[in-house]
Amino acid sequence: MTVHDLCAEFGIRIIDGHRYPEIGETRAVATLERILRRYGEGHLRLVLTTLAETANNKVLLDEVGLWMASDLIRACAGIVENRADDWLQTWDAMPVGELQFICQDLRGFVPQRTALGGMVYERIFRRFGQNAGQFDLFDDRRTK
Repeated sequence: MTVHDLCAEFGIRIIDGHRYPEIGETRAVATLERILRRYGEGHLRLVLTTLAETANNKVLLDEVGLWMASDLIRACAGIVENRADDWLQTWDAMPVGELQFICQDLRGFVPQRTALGGMVYERIFRRFGQNAGQFDLFDDRRTK
């Protein structure tokens, strides 16, 4: 499966690299291809599901947003695998586009991917509790 096929499947329009993307569009084909090569099709599907199928997150289909989602999917694999519905509901509730806008104030001081990842992880932490990144698949006490 190619990046173009996956984007079409998720209703994401690939645009020319010289245009500014609108909601549901991306010009970050090289980023998508790197994620696909590095982590495989299943992982890229999770990234696209997390961003393209949750509320307000189709604006994050750029290099920063795609890598940030990939990072957090890997960091929170137990949640993604064991509580996928809760994962997506958490992303539905987050104003991730607004958080990315806020991060732009840190441009030149803090890498955008890192800043946004920290801000989004803080929201995940609020929802899933301490050590959300190390969520134990067999211990649901952390989420109560």
